[in-house]
Amino acid sequence: MCGIVGVIGSRPAAPLLLEALRRLEYRGYDSAGIATLVNGHIERRRAPGKLLNLADALAREELAGTTGIGHTRWATHGAPTEANAHPHGTARVSVVHNGIIENHAELRAELEAAGQQFRTETDTETVAQLVDLLLARGATPVEAAAAALRRLEGAYALAMIFAGHSELMIGARHGAPLAVGFGEGAMYVGSDALALAPLTQRIAYLEDGDWAVVSREGATFFDAEGTEVTREIKRTAVSGAAVGKGNYRHFMEKELHEHPAVLGDTLRQMVNPGTRAVVLPELPFDLAGISRVTITACGSAFYAGLVGRYWFESIARIPTDGDVASEFRYRAPPLPQGGLGLLVSQSGETADTLAALRYLKAQGQHVLSVVNVEESSMARESDAVLQTVAGPEIGVASTKAFTAQLAVLACLALAAGRARGTLSAAQEAAMTQALLEVPGRAAEILEHDAAIRRIAARIAKARDVLYLGRGNCFPIALEGALKLKEISYIHAEGYAAGEMKHGPIALIDPTVPVIATVPSGPLFEKTASNLQEAAARGGQVIVFSDAAGAAKLQGIAAETIVMPAVDPFVAPILYAIPVQLLAYHVAVLKGTDVDQPRNLAKSVTVE
Repeated sequence: MCGIVGVIGSRPAAPLLLEALRRLEYRGYDSAGIATLVNGHIERRRAPGKLLNLADALAREELAGTTGIGHTRWATHGAPTEANAHPHGTARVSVVHNGIIENHAELRAELEAAGQQFRTETDTETVAQLVDLLLARGATPVEAAAAALRRLEGAYALAMIFAGHSELMIGARHGAPLAVGFGEGAMYVGSDALALAPLTQRIAYLEDGDWAVVSREGATFFDAEGTEVTREIKRTAVSGAAVGKGNYRHFMEKELHEHPAVLGDTLRQMVNPGTRAVVLPELPFDLAGISRVTITACGSAFYAGLVGRYWFESIARIPTDGDVASEFRYRAPPLPQGGLGLLVSQSGETADTLAALRYLKAQGQHVLSVVNVEESSMARESDAVLQTVAGPEIGVASTKAFTAQLAVLACLALAAGRARGTLSAAQEAAMTQALLEVPGRAAEILEHDAAIRRIAARIAKARDVLYLGRGNCFPIALEGALKLKEISYIHAEGYAAGEMKHGPIALIDPTVPVIATVPSGPLFEKTASNLQEAAARGGQVIVFSDAAGAAKLQGIAAETIVMPAVDPFVAPILYAIPVQLLAYHVAVLKGTDVDQPRNLAKSVTVE
């Protein structure tokens, strides 16, 4: 969602803020702006659309000052116009905000009755107008900010600067992430460590309800009750050089080609190749005693969790539920003692998944998170963390983070099977060996890039596309459909292949591609029968299968990509790659914004 940056230093702030905002583009946005203090007065530049438009505005009219705040906005209240772009404020205060102020209508009515003049349609302006009114009534900036925060309801991260106070910035966090960066003679705030990476690697994270008074010399932290607290300053491993596109056209293309390396790095931290055994970090609970696993996540991470459900039940014989986090948190299911809540997230900041985490903890569940950002809120609030080693993922549509999540879940399932005695040493060794071969097999799949690009030309003409899969490849059908929708804007749906006759078959005609992930294995013949039914009705059947499967599907498939022959256990990890790559090439052919598709955000920090 929205991205926040702030700086108090001795160098011109606007160039630093603009560069930091570029590093937050991956979060998704539709307008941007910067405000600085110039000779004690607040000045700002804003623009709708991409950061290039803001850069042009700054080139036309430079913005001086060494203290400032910047923002990339993903519209919630009010259209993505210059007037609604952040920062918002008055002559006394300027504010940037990530989140939603849920009681903004009530506050706005109260403030307008008190004579405050609103100029935007946004919920954020109520924060600025509330602080402004308190300042006008004689409060100091710190007093005004503290009093205003007590009135706000909803999820927010905020940064504020004040006219006449070039050595002061206030940051606050309630439900949305915010970090404070410690530099040499300079201080920073940002939505995440990635934004601040070129500026500093010394980061303190605000806990939920915290607010901070930041000066050039340091920061003082307060909790929700206004009590001064200490927050640990950590050295982040995020690199300032980790987000270039290299020679690739898009971040997504680069990240697709990083699958082999990411899978290798992730497996290397969890698998001993000498003993062919999974070696997890020490967990604060016994996997053998887990009575039930509850997996919850959003988007692609949820589909990774669904694959994990198949693995936990078939390998470790643990009853496992999988829920979309936004449904789970309100369904409020009863949970057994000794259960494990398993959260999956790339950012570790997804609002619904964080809310699910807190429900799981309140229900007495052990909480384990699979995340890609070790400093994230989810990682800090969990009992234990298994980290994916995917590096920064800038493309909004998840690719390498998804397969890294699958790799971690596969290792966890093997460890649980060993702990529970449902997996023999020989079985574990064979399945671990299959995992160790995955990075090399992933590289082989990427060699089909040209063939997949050719198939993409067929898909790009379609209005509707169906994806089919069975068993642990059913969630890969869901993932393929999601990727196509996200970045090419073609309507697509994923189905369990056996469900085709229960409705989706009515959609099939010669204009509808039917894309199947169908590795050889115990469910192959069933899926092949479903594909025969689709072909008989004129559907354009496109198959991802190994050589044995492809041979059996000759005469049914209009297009085939021959995949490496692998153990069915690891097939979901590898079959995810070509469906993602296909979506990428379709989007390129259609000319969409591959890395920042319309209406989407990378990190969804509000409901």
